[in-house]
Amino acid sequence: MQKQHRTLGERLTVGVAVLIAAFCALPHMGVMLAALSAESDTLAHLADTVLGRYTGTTLILLALVSLGTFLIGTGAAWLVVMTEFTGRRVLEVALVLPLAFPAYVVAYAYTHLLDHPGIVQATLRDVTGWGPRDYWFPEIRSTGGAAAMLMLVLYPYVYLLARAAFVSQSATTIFAARSLGRTPLGAFLSVTLPMARPAIAAGVLLTAMETIADYGTVSYFGVQTFATGIYTSWFSLADRAGAAQLALGLLAFALLLAVLERSSRGQARYHAGRRSEPIPRARLTGGSNAAALAACSLPVLLGALIPATALLTMALGSEQDLLSRRYIRFIENSLTLATVAALVTVTAAIILGSVSRILPGRLSATALYAGRLGYAVPGGVIAVGLMVPFAAFDNSLDSWMRETFDISTGLLFTGSIWVLVGAYMIRFLAAAIGAYEGGISAVSPNMDAAARVLGQNAMGTVRRVHMPLLRPSLLTAALIVFVDVMKELPATLIMRPFNYDTLAVQAHRLAADERLEGAAVPSLVIALLGLLPVVLLIHRMRKDT
Repeated sequence: MQKQHRTLGERLTVGVAVLIAAFCALPHMGVMLAALSAESDTLAHLADTVLGRYTGTTLILLALVSLGTFLIGTGAAWLVVMTEFTGRRVLEVALVLPLAFPAYVVAYAYTHLLDHPGIVQATLRDVTGWGPRDYWFPEIRSTGGAAAMLMLVLYPYVYLLARAAFVSQSATTIFAARSLGRTPLGAFLSVTLPMARPAIAAGVLLTAMETIADYGTVSYFGVQTFATGIYTSWFSLADRAGAAQLALGLLAFALLLAVLERSSRGQARYHAGRRSEPIPRARLTGGSNAAALAACSLPVLLGALIPATALLTMALGSEQDLLSRRYIRFIENSLTLATVAALVTVTAAIILGSVSRILPGRLSATALYAGRLGYAVPGGVIAVGLMVPFAAFDNSLDSWMRETFDISTGLLFTGSIWVLVGAYMIRFLAAAIGAYEGGISAVSPNMDAAARVLGQNAMGTVRRVHMPLLRPSLLTAALIVFVDVMKELPATLIMRPFNYDTLAVQAHRLAADERLEGAAVPSLVIALLGLLPVVLLIHRMRKDT
C-alpha cells in the first residue's frame, strides 16, 4: 500500500510505531552523547585505573560461560534427541528448569552452601578436625564461581535451540554418514553438529549477551566487570562521565554480539526443510546409560534442585515475614511494575509487528529493527542512557520555570515509575516481538487479503483477524516479559523511584549485607514466578514431540 493511500488511522499507527522506535533508540543516543561530551581526561583516567581490569574480567567471564553453556546445552540436547536412556523423557523437559532461576539467586544459594562458614566446609572441618588453613577449597566468590552460576542458569538457551535443530534433522543424513563408515560420534561431529551450528551459535551468543548484562551475580561475588563498573561510577563515585563512557564500551560490545547473533540466525536457513524420517534413538545400556543419565541429571540437580532446596531451607530459618506489611509492599511494587511493563511491552510489539506486516516499507522495517535492539543492551546501559537525557530535560525545565515564573517543577521524569517502565519495555521488547512473529507466522497472508476484500482496512484486519488468533502467543509474550521484569536488577537499582523497592532490590540489599537467609525469601518468590514461562516452554516441547 502506498503512503498516499493510507487512512488517517493507519498514518497515526505508523507515527506511533516510529515514536516507539525512537524511544528504543534513545538510550543508545544518550550514552553516546554523554560519553562523547565528557572531558577527555575521564577516559584516560579509566584506562589508567580500571578499564584493563574490567575488560579482562569481562572477556574471561564471556569465554568461560560461552564454552560451558555450549558443552552442557549441546551435549544434553544430543543425548535426549539421539539416544534412549533411563529417565530420558523426564530429563528432556527437566533440563529447562534452571531457566526459572536468576543467576544472582543461584549465587546466594551456593554461597550459603559453599562459602567458608557454609554447610559444606563446616561439615568438612567437623569431620576431619581441620582448621581453616589446613585445606584448600574452591573459592565461590571469584570469576570462576560467577561463571559457574551463569552457566547453570543460561545453558537452557543453547539446549532449547540445539534440541530444536537436532529434532528437525532427517535420519537420512545420519544413515548416509554411517554407511560411509562413520561411528555414531563421528556422524554427530561431521554431520549433525555442522547442520545445527547456526542454531547453537545463536544460543551461545544469547548466553554471551546475558553474561555481559549480568550485574547481581558479579557484584555479589566482587567480580569487577563493565556492569559493576557502571553502577560504581554512577552511584559510589558520582562520576556520570565515567559511567557513560563505560556504558558506551559495553554498548558497542553488546551490539557486536547482536550483529553476530542475527547473522548466525540468518545462516540457519541452509539446513531448513521437511523432516522426511525421524532419527532412530540409539539405546544405551550399562556404563553408557549411567553416563548419559549422570550427564543430563547434573545440570538439573545443580541448576534447579539444589538451589531450590537451599533457598527453601534458608527461607524457613530466616526472620523475614513474607506476609508482613513491608513485604506486601515489595510484592505490590514488583507486581505493579511487572504487570504495567508487560502490558506496555506487548502493546508496543503488536504495533511494531502489525505495521511491519500490514503496512510494509522501509520505515516500518527500520522501526521493527530498532525495537529489537534492546535485548542486546544491558539494563545498566539502558538506565544510564535514559537518565542522562531525562535528567537534562528535567533540570532545564526546572531552571526555566524558576527564572520565568519562580516555580520549581523538580524532577518530573527522572526517578519516575514511567521512565522505569520505558526502560523495561526497551530491554524486553525483542522477546515480545519474537512471540508475536511466532504467532503471526501461522496466519496466512491469504486471510489478510480476504479481510481486505470484505472491506476491512489495515487496522480492522489487525483487530478482527490477527488479534483473536494471536491471543496464545501474546499471553506467552506478556508472561515472559512479566517474569523478566521481576528478575531485572541493574535498571531497577538505578532508575527506581525513591523508596520504591522491589523483591529483586530487597534480595540484593540483604545479600549485600550478608544476610543470606533473609535474601532467600524474596529470591524464592522470584524463582517461583520464573517457573511460569518455563511451564509454558515444557508444554510446547511436549506438543512438539
